Amino acid sequence: MTIESEDNMVKFIVLWNTPEDPVAFERHYRDVHIPLVKQMPGLRRYTIGRHVTALRGGEPYYWIAELEWDTMDALQKARQSPQGQATAQDAASLVRSTGTSFRSMAYEVEEV
Repeated sequence: MTIESEDNMVKFIVLWNTPEDPVAFERHYRDVHIPLVKQMPGLRRYTIGRHVTALRGGEPYYWIAELEWDTMDALQKARQSPQGQATAQDAASLVRSTGTSFRSMAYEVEEV
């Protein structure tokens, strides 16, 4: 059962693997990528997580980015916008230039 609430939101999460060149990754991410992402329409909140620890084995991700929008529709519109397209192109460039990869997913958040 889904309960509509003003507090519901959508999160887009990006899980970055350890880059071959962490210094170049962090420099580019902070100087270029973050400013691009912050221009995406409807972005409610943007946080990054560093020093990730795998609690039950496996390799931890290097960097985690969490972005929030009000609805899935708002996220899709942001991704399709010129700013969203520029952000996606920059992420591909970041992968090529620093030897990293990432996984991403979007989901609706429900407070319980």
